[in-house]
Amino acid sequence: MFPTHDDIVKLQSALESDLLLFLPELSLCAGIVALLLARLLPALDRVHLGGLAVIAVAVSLFAGGYQVYEPPVGGAYFAGMLVSDSWGVFVRLIVLAAALVTVLLTLATGIPGRDDSADFYVLLLGGTLGMSLMASAGHLLMVFIAVEMASLPGYALAGFLKGRRTGSEAALKYVVYGAAASGVMLYGLTLLAGVFGTGTLHDVAAGIAQRGPDLPVLAGLALVSVGLGFKLAAVPFQFWCPDVFEGAAAEVAGFLSVASKAAAIGLVGRVLLTLHAAQPDTVAVPAHLGAMVAVVAMLTATFGNLVAFGQTNLKRLLAYSTIAHAGYMLMALAVTSSAGAAAVLYYLCAYVAMNLGAFGVVALVRNATGSEDLSAYRGLVRRNPLLAVTLAVFLASLLGLPPLAGFAGKFQVFAAVYAAADATHASGPPGLGTLFFVLLGVGAVNTALSAYYYLKVVRAMLLDDPEPGAAPVACPPGAALLLLALVAALIAAGVVWDPLTAETARAAAAFGVK
Repeated sequence: MFPTHDDIVKLQSALESDLLLFLPELSLCAGIVALLLARLLPALDRVHLGGLAVIAVAVSLFAGGYQVYEPPVGGAYFAGMLVSDSWGVFVRLIVLAAALVTVLLTLATGIPGRDDSADFYVLLLGGTLGMSLMASAGHLLMVFIAVEMASLPGYALAGFLKGRRTGSEAALKYVVYGAAASGVMLYGLTLLAGVFGTGTLHDVAAGIAQRGPDLPVLAGLALVSVGLGFKLAAVPFQFWCPDVFEGAAAEVAGFLSVASKAAAIGLVGRVLLTLHAAQPDTVAVPAHLGAMVAVVAMLTATFGNLVAFGQTNLKRLLAYSTIAHAGYMLMALAVTSSAGAAAVLYYLCAYVAMNLGAFGVVALVRNATGSEDLSAYRGLVRRNPLLAVTLAVFLASLLGLPPLAGFAGKFQVFAAVYAAADATHASGPPGLGTLFFVLLGVGAVNTALSAYYYLKVVRAMLLDDPEPGAAPVACPPGAALLLLALVAALIAAGVVWDPLTAETARAAAAFGVK
């Protein structure tokens, strides 16, 4: 159906307000254009353009932060392609914060170099733009466009380091697997749009509530979950993650592990909670999806933690850790409750700081030693106490030890799962409450299992003797300040929960679920 003249007039009249809601993304677009133009100017030909990237992301972050404290009027904009609500605003803020920390980290570690800086930051800002759109996607077509916009720059970033065979291999694997996952997801999106005659998420959710969980609906949702599972590195779509992280630069791997995860969790949460909110009188679809997500969460956390045991390369170890943490986040979303949604947002905030901090230390040790193997970290406390202590804090937070934000995040996730299990066991579908109790037990066991490989790294840094001839590891002042700021953020958020939990609860309330 072609748009009428009245439809076009309506779109034009709403353009100004829509652009205001789109301001953070517009800032990223302006930064991309500025970076491309700056390379054409002879005066800037030999200037590192990281500062320009910092300005672009900081302006976008400021615009997004303003919307947190001055929330926009909720609802769809750009003809329903995007949704303005507190959930999307908060997830977008997490993505932008991760991008800003990544840019600052690259300036401290020296990757990329001056000649490649424009290309690198254009790709990074382009990926951030796609991830930001994922958080606010309100239409099936925008879901696909946003996922592809987030993925394509990531493929190039994974193989950005020149002359490294492992980087080229990582990029190739990422492209092949990503293309396959995108094709399957597109088929699922097309199936859902064809069944219901619309692509708007709210209309699709309402149609599912009326139609019920029949075979075409479940098939469409299952196929869509392939693409989302790939972005999350959830089992059984995790096979790309360790190889890509090992081949890519540590700075790129850190960005992909946190920003891409935040955007995917934001999109998965929007889909699940929108479906749940559309069916207050029936539990059929939430029960099916909740059970499916719970099973995937258990498999993902268990696989990630068990395979991480034998890893000696720090980037591969953190890659499997990333897979395990995707499982913890899916546990919170599986219960499709407001408490679970708020818990996963808090978890993401902590995850950005602790995982980017860990990859930052890996990058600095790589610069000094040329190695990313565990042997390079032996006796690190004697060669650079700051790096050893900060990495120990990041790993302790990933493990979930108090009083760090990682503990607060896991506590909230497990509390949400327990509350949902108790409520569902008393008055829910048969077996679902029991499944949630099993989910809680698996989460607790996996937390204990992860202690082995996290503490293995800590022991090597603090207790083992350095390798013969190991030189001191330098840490630039800018990198030291960034790492200390991340440590301070983890401690502050782990000691004082209320300010952040109040914001996450408000963001989770966007869907109106209990």
